[in-house]
Amino acid sequence: MKYGSIILEKKEFVTLKRLLNLSGNYKDALRKNSVLRLQNELETAIVTNEEEMPEDVIRFNSEVTIVSNDGWENSFQLVSPTESNFSNKKLSVLTPMGLAVMGYAQGDTIDWEFPGGVKSLTVKEVKRKKTESNLI
Repeated sequence: MKYGSIILEKKEFVTLKRLLNLSGNYKDALRKNSVLRLQNELETAIVTNEEEMPEDVIRFNSEVTIVSNDGWENSFQLVSPTESNFSNKKLSVLTPMGLAVMGYAQGDTIDWEFPGGVKSLTVKEVKRKKTESNLI
C-alpha cells in the first residue's frame, strides 16, 4: 500500500461511515463481508483535510482504471449510491468493486473477494473529476 493505509478526506469519511451503517444489513454474504472489511479498514484509515488529500487516492467522483491479475481491465467513476448508473460507468461505492477500491491509491494492489472469487486488483490510474461539490 502506497501510503500504508487507506486515505479519506474528513467529510467523505463521515459520509462513507453513514452509508456503511445504513447498508450493513445485506443478506448477501459477499456484500456483507465487503462492507465489514471496509469498516475494519476505516479503523486504521488516514483521515485528512481536503487540501492535504493526495491527487492519486480514490475518492467519491474519482475516475478509476483497474486491472486484475488475470488481465481484465475496467474504468469507472466511483459515486454515491444515488448517482450510480451502470450504463454511464458510474459505480456505487456500495458495490463490491466500490467497497474494494475506496481510499486506495494509484499503484496499489488490492486482494478482494468478488462473486467470481478473490481477485488481485491493481489501481492503474486515478483521475480526480472536478465537480461543484465532490461530496454526496
